[in-house]
Amino acid sequence: MPPGQRDGQRGGRWAGVPLPDRRSRRRGELLAAGVAVLGAPDRPALTVRAVCRQAGLTERYFYESFTDRDEFARAVYDHVCASAMDALGSAVTPRAAVERFVTLMVDDPVRGRVLLLVPQTEPALIHSGAEWMPSFIALVQNKLTTIADPAVQNMVATGLIGALTALFTGYLSGTLAVSREQFIDHCVGMLLAQAGQAAARR
Repeated sequence: MPPGQRDGQRGGRWAGVPLPDRRSRRRGELLAAGVAVLGAPDRPALTVRAVCRQAGLTERYFYESFTDRDEFARAVYDHVCASAMDALGSAVTPRAAVERFVTLMVDDPVRGRVLLLVPQTEPALIHSGAEWMPSFIALVQNKLTTIADPAVQNMVATGLIGALTALFTGYLSGTLAVSREQFIDHCVGMLLAQAGQAAARR
């Protein structure tokens, strides 16, 4: 048994953690392990054994929180999406939003790959991107305060999310050979231009 897995079963790992909190702590460690496995550059197979090895926990603890491997994959994806929503939702300006998203998804490319690249090849996540899309569109739409017409807001937000998804996917996959600063400036410029043009036409 790998050293990390042995350590995961020692009572000392949970010393000082109240019993009701231990399951939540283990679930969090499994989700973090899932992000690492799903978002790895070489894309190893996502298996219960691989996740437990990464987390240093036995399969017993996996099944106390998740029914099976596919449910776990969706939980990992939801976890990454929720982190992205939090980062974007707390931003005040378009530049702050892009910079926070870059920090979360590009500076930590493991998360970026889970959010944007993995759903293209992971069967368990085939519908997950589409299910989260309305939430991201609504978040962007709520930031477009210079546009009075809600229908226009929605169209602009939908177009921006589509364009940003393509840009971030290209950047993460290496097909966009630009610097981090160039990438941020372009995304911010696009956001401001689209919002400004829509506001001018109202």
